[in-house]
Amino acid sequence: MFTLIRDDGYLISTDPERLDLDRVHHWLTTDAYWARGRDRATVQRAFATSIGFGVYRPVDGCQVAVARVITDRATFAWICDVYVDRAERGQGLGTWLAGAVRDQLTELGIHKILLATNDAHGVYAKVGFVPLQQPDLWMQLDQRVSPVTSKESSRKSPLTVTA
Repeated sequence: MFTLIRDDGYLISTDPERLDLDRVHHWLTTDAYWARGRDRATVQRAFATSIGFGVYRPVDGCQVAVARVITDRATFAWICDVYVDRAERGQGLGTWLAGAVRDQLTELGIHKILLATNDAHGVYAKVGFVPLQQPDLWMQLDQRVSPVTSKESSRKSPLTVTA
């Protein structure tokens, strides 16, 4: 487990027992453009299979921010579900959290770290993130937009998988 304490007493921890998933679910489903309407079970399942970073207030230990990392813990990581409580914004917590996540992943030996954002480019740029150098290499499949059925995918792919 990873723990980091800032000079003013704010604390970052990856202890999954500390995460307030009810609070995280509320933030994500009511105030995060990328996760509105996500059900509680999905949030719980997502955090159970990821590394969750919580930021906690010094006075009462209340969780005030979160980040989730999807990773193989060896070569690749995707930072997502980063949220700072509106009442705590403006104190540099987002930048501090992004830097701490970057540093912890680097210590694991992970050098390819990605994220996506509509509105926080400046926060991530402060800790070294830049736009993709070769975005044409990357592809995506969002089945909420254009679902691919197994029949379609097997017809289009020369690769056949047998069990």
